[in-house]
Amino acid sequence: MSQIKENIKILLEEIGEVSKEEEVVVAFSGGLDSTVVSALAVRALGKEKVEAINVNFGEYTYNKSLKNIQELSKDLDLKLKIVPGKEEQERVLKKGPACNRCTRIAKLGRVKKEAKGRLVLTGSNQSDTWGKKGLKICDGFYAPLLEFNKEAIREIADYLGIKILSLGENKFREGCKLKHLLKPLATPCYHGRAVAEANELLLSILGQAKYDSRLANVKVVGPLNKNLGLVNISPLPEEKLRKKIIQKLKEVETLEEIIFLDRPTKLIIKANKGQFDNQYSRYWLEKGRLQPDFSVPIKVDWLLTTNKSLATFQVIDYQIIGQIPHLPVNSYPPPVSTLLGTSKPLEE
Repeated sequence: MSQIKENIKILLEEIGEVSKEEEVVVAFSGGLDSTVVSALAVRALGKEKVEAINVNFGEYTYNKSLKNIQELSKDLDLKLKIVPGKEEQERVLKKGPACNRCTRIAKLGRVKKEAKGRLVLTGSNQSDTWGKKGLKICDGFYAPLLEFNKEAIREIADYLGIKILSLGENKFREGCKLKHLLKPLATPCYHGRAVAEANELLLSILGQAKYDSRLANVKVVGPLNKNLGLVNISPLPEEKLRKKIIQKLKEVETLEEIIFLDRPTKLIIKANKGQFDNQYSRYWLEKGRLQPDFSVPIKVDWLLTTNKSLATFQVIDYQIIGQIPHLPVNSYPPPVSTLLGTSKPLEE
């Protein structure tokens, strides 16, 4: 407890020093990190000097997320401004998934524009790539939590009495629906609609069933002319709920196929030359970007694309490659080593 108090004391002093006691803006998503930064900024500078700016992405923002943003801003006595960012996000992702670029341009870029010269505080930390590779103070942005990991940030939140409404999408790192579109957002009314409707519907079904998920999303993959929905839920629901989910997802007109993942799966990915030739980039994409958002162990087959308009990557297909051992529902998913570290090779 004494270490948490000391961390908070240091953070409050640093925020005051870096901001020079002037007005600041917080890039406010309503998640754990930006909420903790907002609470610290209010304590360090006073509520009159802190404005929270949230970029709303229309149907790509979860309904629960918007509710959380509004409730938290009231609890923290924050001045809240919500600005649109859907069109910019669609432009950024037109040529393939690009979360970091979207954060830099459609999210933080939009906030900086609204800040009009004021210092922008972000929630970047050691649990994300921005935190691991970014600078604490750079180009008008300041990340007070840069040296902290998610566990330490949660301890600060608990000490400050901050309660975050979990979406159920991913208890470790929740975000927008478009991170689940694993191909270009070439046609928003087709590709965007599929990922937006499927993921909102999934969380609604699980909420009605009072199902406590650690992970719940629908990945949309496939060629540009066909949307395949890969349903990821952990722990794995019982058969009755799985059937209900599949039945409801069939109502999404822009999804041609729905697959419930319950076994190790191979993703066939086409990548542009820059990403294909970069081993580090491919490793990070597989282990840092994709695997944490999948409920089953994944493998990746990499292919070099001939599509010059693909700026990043596209999951063009999938294959089920293994059998899952019989385990009770509450222990799913088992460790990767349990599934992939057996002496018997996976069937491919």
